[in-house]
Amino acid sequence: MLDLLSDILNKLSMRGTLYFRTSFTKPWGVAVPSYENVARFHFAHRGACLVRVNGVDAPIALNQGDLVIIPHGASHDLYCGHDPEHTVMPLDTVLERSGFDGSGVLVYGGEEPQSETQLICGHFAFDPKSRHILMERLPPYIHLTNYGETAGRFMEATLRVIGEEAGGHKMGGDLIALKMSEAILAQAVRSYLESDAAQDSALGGFSDKHLSKALDAFHKAPADSWTVETLAHAAGMSRTGFAVQFREQMQMPPMEYVTGWRMEIAKNVLKQGDASLTDAAESAGYASDSAFTRAFKKEIGVTPAEFRRTERADHSHI
Repeated sequence: MLDLLSDILNKLSMRGTLYFRTSFTKPWGVAVPSYENVARFHFAHRGACLVRVNGVDAPIALNQGDLVIIPHGASHDLYCGHDPEHTVMPLDTVLERSGFDGSGVLVYGGEEPQSETQLICGHFAFDPKSRHILMERLPPYIHLTNYGETAGRFMEATLRVIGEEAGGHKMGGDLIALKMSEAILAQAVRSYLESDAAQDSALGGFSDKHLSKALDAFHKAPADSWTVETLAHAAGMSRTGFAVQFREQMQMPPMEYVTGWRMEIAKNVLKQGDASLTDAAESAGYASDSAFTRAFKKEIGVTPAEFRRTERADHSHI
């Protein structure tokens, strides 16, 4: 049975990914455009650089061994710090000038070979119809310093394997890179949730020792007859104390969270061609199709039947 974080990330359905390795020499700079439903990462395998995320005042100093995750696909600049107004070029321009064809190493920059910066870069996309407050409320970036030490040698080795598999021609390379990237994202999100910053954010419930127990219990059996009372019991708290603390730390009532996640489960069921409306209703903890349909339309904005028709139409054009 999946734990809380694993269950959430699993349901969000990571799919198509892109990875590449770089060899940048000063002066250099790359402007990476924004994308929706995408999380990006950059790992400084060798050397260092600056990362300027759109909407964030100060640039991030990405030193050797550091990892940065940009969870919302925001546009950002990667650069060496030298005259960024003139050296930062659009990603398409960099790809064209370097002759990078998607395989091997992206080699780009000036004539200072002793200043080489090797990055392992990538992004992974999420199903645009899937959502959860965990991903929505993550900060603009997550910076993990000395990643190889804090996450353990296994995680740094994982990044290196991703770099080797990225854009390669070995069978199964893309799948290997994808599965390893899931581990990277889970590790980064877990590190953030365990930090002081998360405890003061709208995700504080995930690291709270009491609320996390209730969240974990719910995610392990989402179709059970959950109420504020039963959630409070799982948390080892009084009903009133639990409700107040949940709202303070998660910025929503407990049952709003329950309903939102149940609808995500139902959407996954509805995407399955042979699943019935009753199957979707039961997966979300509803005893009747009519009650489920009302709840689904209120939460998602369309009926289950309309959602399924749209889903099938989208897949028919792929």
